[in-house]
Amino acid sequence: MQTITALIATSGLDKVDSRVLMQHVLGVSRAWLIAHGDEFLSEEQLVQFQSLIARRQSGEPVAYLVGYREFWGRDFRVTSDVLIPRPETELLIEEALARLPKEKPLNIIDIGTGSGCIAITLKLESPNWSVYGLDISAAALAVATQNAMQLKADVTWLENDLLNNLIRFGYLPKFDAIISNPPYIPQGDPHLSEGDLRFEPSSALTDFSDGLECYKHIANHGKDWLNPDGLILVEHGYDQGESVPKVFQNEDWIAHDISDYAGNPRICVATLKQ
Repeated sequence: MQTITALIATSGLDKVDSRVLMQHVLGVSRAWLIAHGDEFLSEEQLVQFQSLIARRQSGEPVAYLVGYREFWGRDFRVTSDVLIPRPETELLIEEALARLPKEKPLNIIDIGTGSGCIAITLKLESPNWSVYGLDISAAALAVATQNAMQLKADVTWLENDLLNNLIRFGYLPKFDAIISNPPYIPQGDPHLSEGDLRFEPSSALTDFSDGLECYKHIANHGKDWLNPDGLILVEHGYDQGESVPKVFQNEDWIAHDISDYAGNPRICVATLKQ
């Protein structure tokens, strides 16, 4: 019989993935795992661990196997109905917090909220803001709602197709910031059939077109919903550092791009021309 440490080392997975799965099976912290590495699993625990290892080897994302992913230092519940939060998306949070006054009662909307990680994080980091999370998927909003309840974040959720016909919700304020990590992978991109992306909801990954449709919509309709001194922050693909700002510039926005910490183009910032 192998010890916990030996099972992790010989699982055939990346050691980090194997450790996370072991922590999930045992319901323990990383520190506990290190301190008790010479102990043994029960037969039931061993079967569960081996099952998770096999599923991971078949390609299922670790986040879906354990049911959560960390974002901005908090654990967010994730299911196959939502995109898995990624570290590069934290740059959206950084830029919003740096550019918008936290002490003012601003109105912020997160388009394509998914798990709610962006909207919830912004609300928790800036309690004075009124934050709205919008998604076309009722299943995704159910996950976001659970995350908000778990993390005690007061966010207003809207089930809607982008900014189309928002007036059906009755009174909504104009927003001081429109923030989004929309579907931006072009239809037919080979990455959609590789790695974790195979298991994530396709509607959260691709616009089933050229990868720019959501940006075109936000650039066009955002003018109706943004305050004159407001801003737009959108995440995009590493190869869209020129095309996404151009979408906004073509709609008469002032737009520029920001690179992530790996040096890849990542965030487009757009403001209305005065």
